Amino acid sequence: MKRLRVLSACLWLLSGASHAAVTVTGDVANPGPVELPPGGRLLDVINVAVPNAEGYWLAGGLLRQSLLEEQARLKAGVLFDLDVLQRMASLFDRPDRVALALRVAEQVREMPVTGRQVADLDPVALEVGFARNIRLDDGDRLIYPKRVDEVQVLGAVAETCHLPYQPLQEAREYLQGCTILSDAEADYLWLIQPNGVARRVGIAHWNRESGHFPVAGSKILVPLKNDDLDPPVPELNQQLADFIATQLAEVVR
Repeated sequence: MKRLRVLSACLWLLSGASHAAVTVTGDVANPGPVELPPGGRLLDVINVAVPNAEGYWLAGGLLRQSLLEEQARLKAGVLFDLDVLQRMASLFDRPDRVALALRVAEQVREMPVTGRQVADLDPVALEVGFARNIRLDDGDRLIYPKRVDEVQVLGAVAETCHLPYQPLQEAREYLQGCTILSDAEADYLWLIQPNGVARRVGIAHWNRESGHFPVAGSKILVPLKNDDLDPPVPELNQQLADFIATQLAEVVR
């Protein structure tokens, strides 16, 4: 079945019909543009690109042109909320909070708008029907990054931490390897897995949630405290986590 699909994809490439172009980069045997007929899907592209069988498929990214505008608005919203936080912290004489908001805003400005959609790019899961075989559009991109054997901790920390990945280590335990600022929200963290899924996790004694394990390439966002200001910025940390989740598994400095 797989050989038939590869042959079919090659025949599409040789035909002169109008096709959508999808680009594949990263840890694959055949990087570059892949031409698809109307209605082409993920598996059609993957069968031509041939991801490394020993690659880190979990961190693969589907980047879509159709999501760029939406995520540009999300980025703008995060920067707006950080500006509000900086201004309120200044009014309430919280210079450390001001500095933190300015630093995180600079980090966000450096993050690209990717158009990433949460998608399972595991060829085996797609082949057997365990993952959704998404229909693709012209200009979409697939990226299979190399495995990164670290977990990043960022946000309300003295500096972004790059910690060795430890199997079966709880997300909250990684915080012990970083300097957490007094301007951090103490009750929660945001766990952002390399597949683009973000989840808020309770870490205080009253709301502690167990069983949340980062994998290699995960990011942990230490939220910025803002509920002691008037007005607070209640959606800041969720939107910040959502935007970080659109980034690929790469180092954030």
